[in-house]
Amino acid sequence: MQGLVNKYRSLLQVVPTAFERTLTQKIDWSARAICIAGARGTGKSTLVLQYIKKNLPPAQTLYASLDDLHFRQHTLTETAEEFYLNGGRFLFLDEVHKYDNWEREVKNLYDFYPEIKIVVSGSSILALRHAEADLSRRMLFYLLPELSLREYIALSEKIILPVISLDELLINHQDFVDSIKKDLPAPLALYNDYLTYGAYPFFTEGKGSYLMRINQLINVIIDYDLPETRRIEISTQAKLKKLLYIISTSVPFTPNIAKLAEQMETSRIRLLEMLDMLERAQLIYNLRSATKGISLMNKPQKIFLHNTSLIAALADGTPNIGNLRETFLFTQLTGANHQVNHPKKGDFIVDQKMLIEVGGRNKSRDQIQTAHDAWLAVDNIEYGTNRRMPLWSFGFLY
Repeated sequence: MQGLVNKYRSLLQVVPTAFERTLTQKIDWSARAICIAGARGTGKSTLVLQYIKKNLPPAQTLYASLDDLHFRQHTLTETAEEFYLNGGRFLFLDEVHKYDNWEREVKNLYDFYPEIKIVVSGSSILALRHAEADLSRRMLFYLLPELSLREYIALSEKIILPVISLDELLINHQDFVDSIKKDLPAPLALYNDYLTYGAYPFFTEGKGSYLMRINQLINVIIDYDLPETRRIEISTQAKLKKLLYIISTSVPFTPNIAKLAEQMETSRIRLLEMLDMLERAQLIYNLRSATKGISLMNKPQKIFLHNTSLIAALADGTPNIGNLRETFLFTQLTGANHQVNHPKKGDFIVDQKMLIEVGGRNKSRDQIQTAHDAWLAVDNIEYGTNRRMPLWSFGFLY
């Protein structure tokens, strides 16, 4: 086990601590068992290493990735027992989906070693969600979203700005913009940068290779992560990539399922299964009406890529501006744990009560003028008036 300890200590020495994800403050670290899920590249490993470095005694802590070669020769149970006998009390297990039957061994460790606190994390949402039912009584589950605009600014500009709740933003958006502009004189410039480079923390490794890294990320998810959790043919993998491309190049995508299935050379049922796979892999969002539920067989009203960086990486030429605007707002709202559905009028119904319409600076309230709790999220303006709000201001919800 000494090899694992050496790797863990080396990682602890170099992990940066100046920027911290918002989720870190929301996790109940006192719980005996925690699961942190999140798409590849969102910063789960950095998050847990930062927490260890700032809060725990290194000698009583072990961070290990379960795809390490150590676990080809040793079981997780053996490793945890040795760790415990040597005084270990805080066990962090990354990439748990790479280890067969990890749920059973983690459950046994929880039951038989009550003094050990266990944190597991992984990038295969499909595998972790499958385990949630078995471990829900023992483990708290958290989802790490992609970076918000606020987090992107904190990481890129080293400017820490406050989180604001949606209710407070709707009421006080003018005062909020005033407070932001004291530290951020040109918020629209950083918002426009965020649309291309903002979703994943690895933009810090170079924006020149950022979009190429995203394409590699997509290939890993479809070619390796999905087959680990579902039986999937190579031909289906190619179709999933084609489907992502179609969504990325579209106006906010309202799918004609029959036509799209014909275009993809597949059946309607199989197409809906593919959309479900891509959503569970955190590559797309399927926006549905609140009245129709989330059944696999209920077609989505709109389909969005999971963030605007995916649009930038996949779309040929200039991405559709309407698609970028709606995707930005949708991701900022869902990243802050708001329920978002498709309304009869307008673009989004949020938490089943407030209606939001998205558009450019000339957007009118015509579509939502009869709605009681309705707002405009307007692009390319710094300040709003009344219920007409700057779109970029929604990037500070987490």
